[in-house]
Amino acid sequence: MTLTDPRTTATTWPPTWRTRGAFWWILLSALAIAVFAPLPYALSSLADLAGNDQNVAANYVDRSLVVRSAFYLHIGFGGLALLLSPFQFATRLRTRAPHVHRAVGRVVLGSIAIAGTAGLVLAPHSLAGTVGTLGFGLLAMLWLTFATVAFRAIRRRDVAAHRRWVVRTFALTYAAVTLRLWLGVLIGVQSGLAGVSPDVAFDRAYLLVPFLSWVPNLLVAEWYLATRERRTAAASP
Repeated sequence: MTLTDPRTTATTWPPTWRTRGAFWWILLSALAIAVFAPLPYALSSLADLAGNDQNVAANYVDRSLVVRSAFYLHIGFGGLALLLSPFQFATRLRTRAPHVHRAVGRVVLGSIAIAGTAGLVLAPHSLAGTVGTLGFGLLAMLWLTFATVAFRAIRRRDVAAHRRWVVRTFALTYAAVTLRLWLGVLIGVQSGLAGVSPDVAFDRAYLLVPFLSWVPNLLVAEWYLATRERRTAAASP
């Protein structure tokens, strides 16, 4: 009989309609943001976008070359991490093509390393001022930290810990999606109910998203991990 270290294993539960629905929502929303959010910056210069009253572009157009380079690295490699990360949760990919899973994982972790470091450079120049510096700066630090812990866990073959930290890492990666969802909701509520102009509504909403874009994500991730841990404990003999 072979004894297996429980740290090197992780329970895989059969998919349900809820988990399938959640996966497809995450995949499609991540794909949409990963492709369409960086697209304007790939097709137009910051100067052109700033001239068209694009607030974020206007904030960075006159910054130093280092900051502008960090901005492009952040949106480029952050988009790549967002695009590829959902596929790492696909059970079929992990079981049928583990070499692909590992290769994609390396690309994701490398992309997070670049995008997260760039995020630290950008945080002091946030459009949201001090709130943005604190919120986006903390997001970047946690993003880099969680990805590093996930990588170290799999290097020592602790699959269960690796999966837990990957879930936390993706919760932060997905902030690119929830940031835009919250902006849409907050701007819509202010414009529709209070009659606030879109520009003013955007400025007010952007003061909230530096934390709102990722803190709820992380809380949901912790709830999900705790629920799975209880299910695993209940299923154990």
